[in-house]
Amino acid sequence: MAEAPHIVSDVMTQAVVAIGRDALFKEIVRTMEQRKVSALPVLEGEGRVIGVVSEADLLLKEEFHAGDPNRFEQLTRLPDLAKGGAVTAEELMSTPAVTVHAGATLTQAARTMAVRHVKRLPVIDDEGMLRGIVSRGDLLKVFLRSDEDIEEEVRRTVVSYLFPATSHAIHVNVHDGVVTLRGYIHDTSLIPVAERLVRAVEGVVDVEPHLTGESPTPAAPGGAEARQRH
Repeated sequence: MAEAPHIVSDVMTQAVVAIGRDALFKEIVRTMEQRKVSALPVLEGEGRVIGVVSEADLLLKEEFHAGDPNRFEQLTRLPDLAKGGAVTAEELMSTPAVTVHAGATLTQAARTMAVRHVKRLPVIDDEGMLRGIVSRGDLLKVFLRSDEDIEEEVRRTVVSYLFPATSHAIHVNVHDGVVTLRGYIHDTSLIPVAERLVRAVEGVVDVEPHLTGESPTPAAPGGAEARQRH
């Protein structure tokens, strides 16, 4: 079977810059600039995550800096208007924080980012304590696997598992993460299963299954030359 997928703790950054709920606006901006980050977890107590302040939260002050909001903005953007006048992390932060557990799979983390429209996630333990942070770039690290590593895993965990009798006749080629399977198998109903399992191998970009249930026809004795003599 396929190997256990990588989890968030495998790729997350453990050294995380964070702030307290009383951090002031300029301190937050300065911290982001110095540490080259675009969001900061907000912590309380011994490290429990209670929110996140992002550049988008901070930019609301600039957006509403020029003048009074119009009537439409007053009716539809009350939370943004409040953040535009905020001076502390507690007033600025988005809460509750969108987080992920260290044991979540990379697929689960990527889905959370996509659904919640965030670029990074604080990583927490079962008590809600900060353990790291994972970004979009961290999730993409699995695609840095070499083609050779992917090929070896596909052969070992998919081909040998599904087709033990004919694995020697199945050719696996990987180029830039695209896996091509060629060869003869007895049960063609396993082709979609093979494709699904190969796609689950981390680092695989795409799968091109060229598997057939028809055994190659052996050449007639003597071949074409024998026929020509007759």
